[in-house]
Order: sequence, then C-alpha cells, then structure tokens
Amino acid sequence: MEALKESVDTSRVNFKQKPRRSSNLVETITQRFETMMHGKHLPGHTRSDSSPSYEIRLAKSVSDDDVHDLESQLKRQSSSDKMDLERESDSIKRALTDIYRTAKMLHNFSIMNYTGFVKIAKKFDKTFPDHKGIFKGNICDDGHQAEKLADRMERIYSKWFCDGDIREAQAQLLSKRGDGLMMDWTQLRLGYRLGMCSILALWVAWDCVWGQFSKGQVSIGGRSAFPVFRGCFGLLAWHWFWGMSVYVWSRYRINYIYLFEFDPRNVDTPIDIFNDAVDETFVFLVSMLMYYKADAHDMPLWIPPRAYPLFLICYTIKCLIFPWRMRRPMWMAIKQVFLAPFVSPTFFLVYVGDVFTSMVKVFQDLLWTVCFVASGDWILSEEEHEENNNVHTWTQTFWYKNVAIPLVCLFPLWLRFNQCLRRYLDTGKRFPNLANAFKYALSQSVTLFGTFHPLYLMNRGEEHTISLVDDDGQSGNLVFGNTKRSNTFQFFWMGLFVSSSLYSYCWDVYMDWGLGRREYGYLGPRLMFPKRTYYYMVMAADLVLRFMWVLTLIPPQSGARFELPAYLSAISMTVELFRRTIWSFFRLEHEHRQNTSGFRRVNVVPLHFSTGHKHKYHERHWVGWKVLVEIIVVTSIVIAVSAFSVIAAQRATHQVQLSHSTHNSSDL
Repeated sequence: MEALKESVDTSRVNFKQKPRRSSNLVETITQRFETMMHGKHLPGHTRSDSSPSYEIRLAKSVSDDDVHDLESQLKRQSSSDKMDLERESDSIKRALTDIYRTAKMLHNFSIMNYTGFVKIAKKFDKTFPDHKGIFKGNICDDGHQAEKLADRMERIYSKWFCDGDIREAQAQLLSKRGDGLMMDWTQLRLGYRLGMCSILALWVAWDCVWGQFSKGQVSIGGRSAFPVFRGCFGLLAWHWFWGMSVYVWSRYRINYIYLFEFDPRNVDTPIDIFNDAVDETFVFLVSMLMYYKADAHDMPLWIPPRAYPLFLICYTIKCLIFPWRMRRPMWMAIKQVFLAPFVSPTFFLVYVGDVFTSMVKVFQDLLWTVCFVASGDWILSEEEHEENNNVHTWTQTFWYKNVAIPLVCLFPLWLRFNQCLRRYLDTGKRFPNLANAFKYALSQSVTLFGTFHPLYLMNRGEEHTISLVDDDGQSGNLVFGNTKRSNTFQFFWMGLFVSSSLYSYCWDVYMDWGLGRREYGYLGPRLMFPKRTYYYMVMAADLVLRFMWVLTLIPPQSGARFELPAYLSAISMTVELFRRTIWSFFRLEHEHRQNTSGFRRVNVVPLHFSTGHKHKYHERHWVGWKVLVEIIVVTSIVIAVSAFSVIAAQRATHQVQLSHSTHNSSDL
C-alpha cells in the first residue's frame, strides 16, 4: 500500500488534454480502461508503465471534464453510431466494475492484514513489556488509499451511468450473489438438459444395441453412415473433456488462462462449456435416433433417412465456426500449428499439437465423412447400397487406403516433430527437444510399418500352395512358408510397438508431469492436487492407455493382427481422448509449478482466481423465468410426443387384431 500511495502521489501522467476530434473522446477513454484491464499500451508509453501503480494513475487521470464531455457526446451522437457507443459503454462499465471490485478486495485485504498486525502487536506487548509500544504508529497501512480509489470509481460510474445517484452506482458495482454466473438457474438448466440427454442415450442404446440381439436387426454400427456419427461424436467428446479440464484447472488454482495466454474476455466458464456441450449432445442423439428409426422403417418417412447425417454435418460445422469471436482464436492457433516449423511454438500451440496426436481416429472419420458427401453416397439409401453391392467402393481405392489414410495418421505426429525441431532451433538445447522429436519419430515408424510394410502379417506373400492328389483320388493342399522369417518379423513388430509405448510413457511421467523423482516418493517436489493417490493411480493408468494410443496409429483395414475391430473404434477413440484429458491435468500443473520448457521469462505464475465477472461484449443472462418457460415447453413437447406414440401404438394394435380376425373368418 505504501508503494501504491507513493506512485499516486508522484504521478506525472497527464491525460486531460482533449483530442482534436471530439468524436474520439469515447474511444480515448475506452482505450485507457482497456489498458488497465487487459495489458494494452497507449501510444507514447513503454511496456515498463504496465504496472499496478500505472493502472491507478490511469484511473486517477479521468477528470470531471471528461465526464461532462462524454455526456455531451452521447447526446449529440446520431442513431447510426449507437451500436458502437453501446459497445464502448459496455467496455467502460466492465472496466470500472473490475477496478472498483479490485479496490474493494484490496481494501478488505489491507484491513485483514491491519487487524492481524494489531493483534500480533498486542501479543508482543504482553510478552515483552520492556518493548511495549514499539509498533505504534502507521507502520501497517489500513487500506485508506484503496478505499479512496473505490470512492472515485463510484463517483465516475454514478455520473456516467446512474445520473449522479451514488446508491444506484453502488448497487450495480458491488458483486451480488451469482453475479455474472447465475449459478442457480444455470445449474438447473444444465441439470434437466443432462437428464434429457441421459434418457435419449438410453433410448439409443436400447433400440440400436438391444434390437440387434433380440430381433436380429442391424444396429447403428452396421449402417452405412455410422462413421459420420462417430466422427462427430469424437469432436463432441473432446468438447466435454475440455469443459472437464477447465473445471479441474479452475478448481485447483492452475492458471491455464495465464499459461495459454488467453484473452480473459473470451474465456468461458465450465458451466458455459457444459451448457454448450449438452445442447450439442442433444442434437447429436436426436439425429442418430431419427436416422436409425427412419432407416429401419420404424417411423413415417416424412424426412428421408439420408438427410439426418447431412444435417448433423452442417450443425457440426456451424458449432466449429460460430460464434466467430470465440472460435477465431482456436482457428488461428490451428493455423499456426499447421505452419510448424515456420512459427515459433508457444505452450498453447504445443498443447494443441499434442491433442491432435490423440485425435487420429477422429480425423480418419472426418476424412471418411468428406469422401462420403463428395462421392454422393449420402444420396443413396441403405437398400440401394445393398442392391448395387457397391457400398463405399472408394474406401478400397489406392488413393484413399494407401495415400489419404496414412497421411492423416502421420500428419499430427509430423506437426509435433516439427515443433520440437523448431524449439531446438529457437533455444539451442538438444535436450529435451531432440529427445522429444525422437519420440514422435518412433511413433511415426509404427504407422509407416503398419501401412507400407506390414511385417506383422506373418509374411503372407511368401506362402505357396501346392495341390496334391493321392492314388485314391483324394485331393489336398500343401502350404509352404518361411516360418522363421515370419517369426523374426513378428518379434521386430512387437519390439517396435512396445518400445514406442514405453518411451512415450516414461516421457509422460518424468518430463511432462515432473513425477518419478525417487527422493519425493516417485512424485514431484510440489504438488497442487490434494491426494498423492491421484498421482499413483494416473501413472498406473497411463501405462495401459499408452499402448491403446499406439493402437490408434495403425491405419484401418491394414490387416494388422493388433488392429481393433470396427465396432470398437468409437470406444478406443473415447479412451484416448480421456487419456489426453488426464494428461493435460498434470501437464499444466507441472508447467504452473516449474517453467520446464522455458516458454516464460519468469518462473512465478499467479494463482488462478475466478472473479465471477465475465469480460464479454455479449453476455448470456439466464433469467429464472426464461428457464422455467423452457422447462414447461420441453415438458409439453415430451408429453405430446408420448401421447402420440401411445395413440399410434393402440391404433396399430387394433389394426393387427382386425386383420387377424378377418383372416380367421375367411379361413372358416
């Protein structure tokens, strides 16, 4: 506090000069507050000015003349500029609110320190009466300067937005229960939508899985468009896992916003992420169920079955692009990852590259989806595919099986390999950059052998068959093969597979997580998660899941004996994404504790605190009555659909009974 007081007293910054064009007044004031809140720098000021004392000087520099000039500006603006003014006004409101709340928190912190110091001083006086009164005076600040700053923000806010009403300004500035989060109603909305998705998931499992065992029908996994749903499911699963990651990082104070260098204005809370994911899950399950029902002729064909996969593709593309203000940083990061090694990788770009290596199966299904739409197969129904006997013939072509699929398997590993080489070029450190590059080179060799040189196929090309006929006219076949060479190839493949898995596992534990130190019980020096059991359980699980990851690198239809069946691809894909999520928990914890890869100039990372105030230009406020109306509408639709289903079932039963009675009477 003494430093803050001194910085304010010695302030020589003058922002009171009016700009030449009065229309830029709002932008000038907005720029000041954006500078305070988000680290932007005004022209003519160096980066050394971006300190807490500089922010207070900026807040102090807003004069009453600026207030009156802004009011006159707002009155003279035309209707065409109202949208820009509203946006700038919202930005100023957020900046003032954050400064006010920060000052209040600093004032409370100062009071707690002052109170604690007074109690300690009293205890000291009782324990050492000879030195009684040595701590009297203004040794510890009582937060008066922070209180003055909060009062000034109240006056500015009241003049600009409350017509000078201080009480109204205080009511808007002070944080309220559920402010910015609306936790009660948001959790209610999330809860009942999760219930709807759970019922739909059970319905899909019952019709698609149980129908195959009880009636012998082909399940959804046997339909021609199943890879489309599987690829969209992979993206949806990662959306859920990302929300889980953000929740865990926020729960245990891992400052992912600081480590990833995110803009705080574009960061969603876990509740927001889960709300978006549950909406996408609802659309996904409805599309899958309608496609299966329509294709099995269990519902009227008002909409052709082939329209549902196409609708899901369009909806997925929409979710990946919009809202563009939130999706733009993601696509910019993906572009920079693709440009490796021409772009110096940041910690977030490295994280994205690691996630891509876990999404190989997802990318394969997305490639299949593109070919499915481009070839026109989505136009044909299931019966037409069976009649023509040409179900996706392009999957057996050379360009798809031996070119496109191997490239999809290799491309994420190649990106991470290039990022490691670029890190070596930037830092000049052979370790750990070249050692990490060797890990991805070893993983690429697994994919290459699985595609172009399948040594593990027991060398089927070396087998020869000779037909023999004995004296009795009985024929038989004699098969010759190089068994010794086949066994050698099997041992080579097993060694390559195991070496890649163990190398990746050791790198995860020792380098990415900072664990495995013998002096700390095979853990790390400083742990942020509460229980040591978590670390041991994750290290054991990662050993098994790493072998599953290498299995995902084997191209489909390669003939490998280790290749998973097609119906297990969705499970292996989900398991690998879950492993990557668990990996990210401890990877960011290690990066938070220690600057392991040298991405930051300083080793200290501030703890992550959720303030409950979202820095967004367009916030979604879920008011209670809106949520209740939504629940009533959804409940009415469910009741109507259920009643329609019961009536339709009764009519169908009645018609069956009439047909049976008519048939019996005709027999008589």
